[in-house]
Amino acid sequence: MGQNLQSGERLRPVDLARGHGLSTQAIRNYEEAGILPAAARTPHGYRTYTPLHAQALRAFLALVPGHGHQTATSIMRAVNEGAVDEALHLIDESHAQLLDDRRTLQAVERALRSLGPAAASGPEAASEPIAASGPAGRFIGPLAGELGIRPATLRKWERAGLVHPRRDPLTGYRVYDEAAVRDARLVHQLRRGGYLLEQIAPLITQVREAGGPEPLQATLRDWHGRLSARGRAMLAGAAELEAYLRERG
Repeated sequence: MGQNLQSGERLRPVDLARGHGLSTQAIRNYEEAGILPAAARTPHGYRTYTPLHAQALRAFLALVPGHGHQTATSIMRAVNEGAVDEALHLIDESHAQLLDDRRTLQAVERALRSLGPAAASGPEAASEPIAASGPAGRFIGPLAGELGIRPATLRKWERAGLVHPRRDPLTGYRVYDEAAVRDARLVHQLRRGGYLLEQIAPLITQVREAGGPEPLQATLRDWHGRLSARGRAMLAGAAELEAYLRERG
Protein backbone atom coordinates (compact mmCIF):
# COMPACT_ATOMS: atom_id res chain seq x y z
CA MET A 1 0.00 0.00 0.00
CA GLY A 2 2.73 2.45 0.96
CA GLN A 3 4.47 1.62 -2.30
CA ASN A 4 1.37 2.55 -4.29
CA LEU A 5 1.17 5.90 -2.55
CA GLN A 6 4.76 6.75 -3.27
CA SER A 7 4.94 5.58 -6.88
CA GLY A 8 3.54 6.95 -10.12
CA GLU A 9 2.48 10.45 -11.01
CA ARG A 10 2.63 13.07 -8.30
CA LEU A 11 -0.41 15.32 -7.97
CA ARG A 12 -0.89 18.53 -6.03
CA PRO A 13 -4.10 19.27 -4.07
CA VAL A 14 -5.09 21.69 -6.82
CA ASP A 15 -4.73 18.91 -9.41
CA LEU A 16 -7.32 16.83 -7.56
CA ALA A 17 -9.58 19.78 -6.85
CA ARG A 18 -9.64 21.36 -10.29
CA GLY A 19 -11.48 18.61 -12.15
CA HIS A 20 -14.32 18.44 -9.63
CA GLY A 21 -14.99 22.08 -8.87
CA LEU A 22 -13.57 21.72 -5.37
CA SER A 23 -11.23 23.86 -3.33
CA THR A 24 -7.82 22.68 -2.25
CA GLN A 25 -9.03 23.03 1.33
CA ALA A 26 -11.79 20.53 0.57
CA ILE A 27 -9.16 18.04 -0.60
CA ARG A 28 -7.22 18.50 2.62
CA ASN A 29 -10.45 18.12 4.61
CA TYR A 30 -11.26 14.90 2.78
CA GLU A 31 -7.86 13.52 3.64
CA GLU A 32 -8.23 14.46 7.30
CA ALA A 33 -11.68 12.82 7.36
CA GLY A 34 -10.23 9.55 6.03
CA ILE A 35 -12.03 9.82 2.70
CA LEU A 36 -8.67 9.91 0.94
CA PRO A 37 -5.64 7.87 1.97
CA ALA A 38 -2.94 9.77 3.81
CA ALA A 39 -0.80 11.80 1.42
CA ALA A 40 2.94 11.61 1.21
CA ARG A 41 4.92 14.75 2.08
CA THR A 42 7.77 16.49 0.32
CA PRO A 43 10.88 17.42 2.32
CA HIS A 44 9.30 20.87 2.66
CA GLY A 45 6.08 19.44 4.08
CA TYR A 46 3.84 19.82 1.02
CA ARG A 47 1.26 17.14 0.35
CA THR A 48 1.67 15.01 -2.75
CA TYR A 49 -1.08 12.82 -4.10
CA THR A 50 -1.17 10.02 -6.68
CA PRO A 51 -3.68 8.60 -9.18
CA LEU A 52 -4.84 6.35 -6.33
CA HIS A 53 -6.01 9.45 -4.45
CA ALA A 54 -7.71 10.70 -7.59
CA GLN A 55 -9.65 7.44 -7.85
CA ALA A 56 -10.56 7.61 -4.16
CA LEU A 57 -11.95 11.10 -4.74
CA ARG A 58 -13.95 9.92 -7.76
CA ALA A 59 -15.32 7.02 -5.74
CA PHE A 60 -16.39 9.26 -2.88
CA LEU A 61 -18.07 11.85 -5.09
CA ALA A 62 -19.89 9.07 -6.95
CA LEU A 63 -21.09 7.50 -3.68
CA VAL A 64 -22.55 10.70 -2.23
CA PRO A 65 -25.65 11.04 -4.49
CA GLY A 66 -26.83 7.51 -3.73
CA HIS A 67 -25.77 7.08 -0.11
CA GLY A 68 -25.52 10.59 1.30
CA HIS A 69 -22.42 12.43 2.51
CA GLN A 70 -22.22 10.80 5.94
CA THR A 71 -22.56 7.22 4.73
CA ALA A 72 -20.23 7.81 1.77
CA THR A 73 -17.64 9.16 4.21
CA SER A 74 -18.01 6.09 6.43
CA ILE A 75 -17.68 3.78 3.42
CA MET A 76 -14.47 5.42 2.23
CA ARG A 77 -12.99 5.58 5.72
CA ALA A 78 -13.65 1.86 6.21
CA VAL A 79 -12.03 1.00 2.86
CA ASN A 80 -8.98 3.12 3.62
CA GLU A 81 -8.64 1.43 7.01
CA GLY A 82 -8.72 -1.97 5.34
CA ALA A 83 -12.19 -2.81 6.67
CA VAL A 84 -13.76 -3.65 3.30
CA ASP A 85 -16.42 -5.90 4.83
CA GLU A 86 -17.58 -3.02 6.99
CA ALA A 87 -17.80 -0.80 3.91
CA LEU A 88 -19.85 -3.42 2.08
CA HIS A 89 -22.15 -3.71 5.08
CA LEU A 90 -22.80 0.04 4.94
CA ILE A 91 -23.61 -0.26 1.23
CA ASP A 92 -25.99 -3.14 1.95
CA GLU A 93 -27.77 -1.00 4.54
CA SER A 94 -28.27 1.79 2.00
CA HIS A 95 -29.73 -0.64 -0.51
CA ALA A 96 -32.02 -2.03 2.19
CA GLN A 97 -33.19 1.50 3.00
CA LEU A 98 -33.87 2.17 -0.67
CA LEU A 99 -35.93 -1.02 -0.88
CA ASP A 100 -37.81 0.00 2.26
CA ASP A 101 -38.50 3.43 0.73
CA ARG A 102 -39.84 1.75 -2.41
CA ARG A 103 -42.16 -0.33 -0.25
CA THR A 104 -43.21 2.83 1.58
CA LEU A 105 -44.11 4.45 -1.74
CA GLN A 106 -46.15 1.41 -2.66
CA ALA A 107 -47.91 1.64 0.70
CA VAL A 108 -48.67 5.32 0.08
CA GLU A 109 -50.16 4.46 -3.30
CA ARG A 110 -52.28 1.73 -1.74
CA ALA A 111 -53.43 4.15 0.97
CA LEU A 112 -54.37 6.75 -1.61
CA ARG A 113 -56.34 4.23 -3.64
CA SER A 114 -58.44 3.62 -0.54
CA LEU A 115 -59.39 7.30 -0.23
CA GLY A 116 -62.87 8.32 -1.19
CA PRO A 117 -65.43 11.09 -0.53
CA ALA A 118 -67.05 9.13 2.27
CA ALA A 119 -63.76 8.65 4.09
CA ALA A 120 -62.95 12.33 4.50
CA SER A 121 -62.10 13.44 8.01
CA GLY A 122 -61.85 16.95 9.32
CA PRO A 123 -62.69 19.35 12.13
CA GLU A 124 -66.39 19.21 11.28
CA ALA A 125 -66.49 15.57 12.40
CA ALA A 126 -64.57 16.09 15.63
CA SER A 127 -67.67 16.60 17.78
CA GLU A 128 -69.27 13.28 16.82
CA PRO A 129 -69.06 10.78 19.71
CA ILE A 130 -67.36 7.50 19.11
CA ALA A 131 -66.75 4.55 21.39
CA ALA A 132 -63.21 4.14 22.64
CA SER A 133 -63.24 0.45 21.79
CA GLY A 134 -64.04 -1.52 18.68
CA PRO A 135 -62.59 -1.64 15.18
CA ALA A 136 -63.40 2.01 14.41
CA GLY A 137 -61.67 3.51 17.45
CA ARG A 138 -58.06 3.50 18.59
CA PHE A 139 -56.29 5.33 21.40
CA ILE A 140 -53.13 7.35 20.73
CA GLY A 141 -50.74 4.89 22.37
CA PRO A 142 -51.63 1.81 20.31
CA LEU A 143 -51.71 3.82 17.07
CA ALA A 144 -48.33 5.38 17.80
CA GLY A 145 -46.93 1.93 18.54
CA GLU A 146 -48.31 0.56 15.28
CA LEU A 147 -46.64 3.35 13.32
CA GLY A 148 -43.39 3.13 15.26
CA ILE A 149 -43.56 6.74 16.44
CA ARG A 150 -44.09 8.57 19.72
CA PRO A 151 -47.55 9.74 20.84
CA ALA A 152 -46.07 13.26 20.88
CA THR A 153 -45.57 12.98 17.13
CA LEU A 154 -49.27 12.25 16.60
CA ARG A 155 -50.14 15.25 18.76
CA LYS A 156 -47.80 17.38 16.66
CA TRP A 157 -49.54 16.21 13.49
CA GLU A 158 -52.87 17.06 15.08
CA ARG A 159 -51.69 20.60 15.88
CA ALA A 160 -50.57 20.92 12.26
CA GLY A 161 -54.08 20.00 11.11
CA LEU A 162 -53.01 16.77 9.45
CA VAL A 163 -54.91 14.35 11.69
CA HIS A 164 -58.23 14.96 13.46
CA PRO A 165 -58.90 12.46 16.26
CA ARG A 166 -62.16 12.63 18.16
CA ARG A 167 -62.44 12.73 21.92
CA ASP A 168 -63.90 9.93 23.97
CA PRO A 169 -67.03 11.41 25.63
CA LEU A 170 -66.29 9.70 28.94
CA THR A 171 -62.53 10.05 29.35
CA GLY A 172 -61.69 12.92 27.00
CA TYR A 173 -58.92 10.78 25.50
CA ARG A 174 -58.11 11.08 21.82
CA VAL A 175 -59.71 8.35 19.74
CA TYR A 176 -58.73 7.78 16.12
CA ASP A 177 -61.51 6.49 13.91
CA GLU A 178 -60.91 4.76 10.60
CA ALA A 179 -60.45 8.01 8.66
CA ALA A 180 -58.08 9.48 11.27
CA VAL A 181 -56.02 6.29 11.29
CA ARG A 182 -55.82 6.47 7.51
CA ASP A 183 -54.66 10.09 7.64
CA ALA A 184 -52.05 9.26 10.29
CA ARG A 185 -50.71 6.42 8.15
CA LEU A 186 -50.61 8.63 5.10
CA VAL A 187 -48.74 11.39 6.95
CA HIS A 188 -46.29 8.84 8.34
CA GLN A 189 -45.61 7.38 4.91
CA LEU A 190 -45.12 10.77 3.31
CA ARG A 191 -42.78 11.83 6.12
CA ARG A 192 -40.71 8.71 5.48
CA GLY A 193 -40.64 9.70 1.85
CA GLY A 194 -38.85 12.91 2.81
CA TYR A 195 -41.77 15.36 2.78
CA LEU A 196 -42.07 18.14 5.35
CA LEU A 197 -45.26 18.74 7.34
CA GLU A 198 -45.90 21.96 5.47
CA GLN A 199 -45.65 20.04 2.20
CA ILE A 200 -47.96 17.28 3.41
CA ALA A 201 -50.73 19.56 4.71
CA PRO A 202 -51.93 20.87 1.32
CA LEU A 203 -51.69 17.38 -0.17
CA ILE A 204 -54.01 15.90 2.43
CA THR A 205 -56.34 18.90 2.16
CA GLN A 206 -56.49 18.50 -1.61
CA VAL A 207 -57.20 14.80 -1.34
CA ARG A 208 -60.00 15.40 1.17
CA GLU A 209 -61.58 18.16 -0.90
CA ALA A 210 -61.18 16.30 -4.19
CA GLY A 211 -62.40 13.03 -2.76
CA GLY A 212 -59.59 11.05 -4.38
CA PRO A 213 -55.86 10.64 -4.89
CA GLU A 214 -55.59 12.50 -8.21
CA PRO A 215 -53.99 15.64 -6.69
CA LEU A 216 -51.08 13.51 -5.48
CA GLN A 217 -50.24 11.90 -8.80
CA ALA A 218 -47.56 14.46 -9.68
CA THR A 219 -46.01 14.03 -6.22
CA LEU A 220 -45.97 10.27 -6.59
CA ARG A 221 -44.35 10.49 -10.03
CA ASP A 222 -41.68 12.77 -8.57
CA TRP A 223 -41.14 10.32 -5.71
CA HIS A 224 -40.76 7.44 -8.17
CA GLY A 225 -38.25 9.50 -10.13
CA ARG A 226 -36.18 10.34 -7.06
CA LEU A 227 -36.01 6.70 -5.98
CA SER A 228 -34.98 5.62 -9.48
CA ALA A 229 -32.30 8.34 -9.58
CA ARG A 230 -31.01 7.18 -6.21
CA GLY A 231 -30.84 3.57 -7.39
CA ARG A 232 -28.88 4.53 -10.49
CA ALA A 233 -26.58 6.73 -8.40
CA MET A 234 -25.84 3.72 -6.21
CA LEU A 235 -24.86 1.76 -9.32
CA ALA A 236 -22.53 4.54 -10.45
CA GLY A 237 -21.00 4.76 -6.99
CA ALA A 238 -20.48 1.02 -6.86
CA ALA A 239 -18.59 1.10 -10.18
CA GLU A 240 -16.22 3.83 -9.00
CA LEU A 241 -15.70 2.15 -5.64
CA GLU A 242 -14.90 -1.17 -7.34
CA ALA A 243 -12.35 0.62 -9.52
CA TYR A 244 -10.77 2.10 -6.40
CA LEU A 245 -10.66 -1.29 -4.69
CA ARG A 246 -8.95 -2.81 -7.73
CA GLU A 247 -6.39 -0.01 -7.84
CA ARG A 248 -5.64 -0.49 -4.14
CA GLY A 249 -4.91 -4.13 -4.93
